[in-house]
Amino acid sequence: MNPIARAVLEVFEAAGARVVPRVTLEEALTANGALCRETCEGVLDDLVREKLIVAENGGARFRRTEAGRLALVGPWDLTLYTRAGCHLCEEMKASLGPLVREFGARLAEVDVDGDEEVRAMYGNDVPVLFLGARKVAKHRLDAGQMRRQLERTREA
Repeated sequence: MNPIARAVLEVFEAAGARVVPRVTLEEALTANGALCRETCEGVLDDLVREKLIVAENGGARFRRTEAGRLALVGPWDLTLYTRAGCHLCEEMKASLGPLVREFGARLAEVDVDGDEEVRAMYGNDVPVLFLGARKVAKHRLDAGQMRRQLERTREA
């Protein structure tokens, strides 16, 4: 990902918000004279086209999509899409615990019912597990296979 696009997506992370005002993104892009206003427009348009952000309120603010969040994750970031009361989700989380500790990975749980976009993507298929930005498991976790994937990540 190009560093300018990454900087825009990191604004959401720094703000701890999924939605930020356009002016906040423009300020980040023009800081220290890095980009002019017209170039900012182009960067934001590109991120919308790539479906990493979505314009809201006539473009006065932007929402980072789940794809935009995943674009920032590192190779040791695990994302587990779950829902409350899902026994398969609980089983997968329990199986992941020892692996997360052993390999020093970071686990983020995303409740599919907490976001319309995420529910549309994974609502009927939980649990779903990503390692970095790559889907590695759905419904059940093969702990041996997951261990091998984490070992490959460590070797890379």
